[in-house]
Amino acid sequence: MQHKKTTAEDSGTAAEQYNGFTAEERAAMKDHAQEQKKAAARRGSRAEKEAAAERDVLAKIAEMPEADRVLAERIHALVKAAAPDLTAKLWYGMPAYARDGKVVCHFQGAQKFKTRYATLGFSDQAALDDGAMWPVAYGLKELTAADEERISALVKKAVG
Repeated sequence: MQHKKTTAEDSGTAAEQYNGFTAEERAAMKDHAQEQKKAAARRGSRAEKEAAAERDVLAKIAEMPEADRVLAERIHALVKAAAPDLTAKLWYGMPAYARDGKVVCHFQGAQKFKTRYATLGFSDQAALDDGAMWPVAYGLKELTAADEERISALVKKAVG
């Protein structure tokens, strides 16, 4: 079976045809590739590599717009307090927290993909299972004391 290649002239403009990645998604993939290269090139002990990764995360948080930065700083502190064995690392240009190199949870600022709220997400490595269905991401606009307690409890549960 032969397929006809569709061109912009056949049906709409090239912009209408394109169903690929947004500029923000391409930037995130580029960030991830750079993170992988940087991690592979790091020399030193495991502790030195983890310390360098933590510095990278803190530097990335410092670059964020104020609203995202405030949330990311709080999330970072909460995760480190609730699960000190998780290591900070960049994941697609955003702060993430991993065990044995596998991301357990991550923060995504609202500005990263121009969304109306930031996100705290959990991967399949997080032990949050609750029946047949459970949330794995939470929208964040601000953090109250009750929210911080809930996040701490979720992170503790996530690491088992």
